[in-house]
Amino acid sequence: MAETNLIFRSFASGSSGNCYYLGTKYSGILIDAGISARTIQKHLREMDLDFRNIMAVLVTHDHADHIRAVGTLGEKVHLPIYATPLIHSGIDKNYGVKEKLKTSRRFFEKETEWDLNGMIINTFPIAHDSTECVGYVIDYMDQRFMIATDCGSPNATMAECIRTTNHLVIEANHDEQLLLNGLYPTYLKERILSPKGHQSNATCAELLRNNWHDGLKNVFLCHLSQENNDPTVAYATVRDALEDVFLKPLSRTNASPVYELTDTPIKE
Repeated sequence: MAETNLIFRSFASGSSGNCYYLGTKYSGILIDAGISARTIQKHLREMDLDFRNIMAVLVTHDHADHIRAVGTLGEKVHLPIYATPLIHSGIDKNYGVKEKLKTSRRFFEKETEWDLNGMIINTFPIAHDSTECVGYVIDYMDQRFMIATDCGSPNATMAECIRTTNHLVIEANHDEQLLLNGLYPTYLKERILSPKGHQSNATCAELLRNNWHDGLKNVFLCHLSQENNDPTVAYATVRDALEDVFLKPLSRTNASPVYELTDTPIKE
């Protein structure tokens, strides 16, 4: 592995908590912090990293499974917590964040490009029933990384971003038949299926089929439902939409391997 190659690792991906590392073997960022600070630190140490190697936490939206540890990371560990003004407002009101953000709060405007120590950050809107929700497009060296989690109905901007990215983390939350035939109450099924709910395996597959390009090398399926999905079902649904791409469903509760993101698909 080259010293400056981009690496990615999922620490957790699902309704119990979400957190991802993106960077190099020496420093990087966290995207979301919906698991405990202690668990995040454990996974960093497995990579020979610590909180001192983290430049910032980028927040996608203000639901508890994405922000549970931001107060601790911001105010006790002193990591900058980046979010839009609306997302920060939602974090302030969220009962799951015990330590409220003060000195660690950092703002950016949606769909405005900015530089974080050599990482070029941009965002795009996502339809979800939070105060506001964004996906991230991050350029580093000659690689482009994109994450779109907790997606309702896909939009044109998301599709445009997929057409330019090399490495993609995207929601494949549920199989519609498993959801409809499952034990969830009607109101919860309707919420998940709504235009501001969660993206199904089939919608994910269609989005990728329509926007696949030969520069897309690696796709990670995130935020799989425990009750209404299965990694093998998600993989099978999405696989046929892609050519010459490494495809991997991410575990809900277990950390993934460390993946090196280059201009060729990952080989496992």
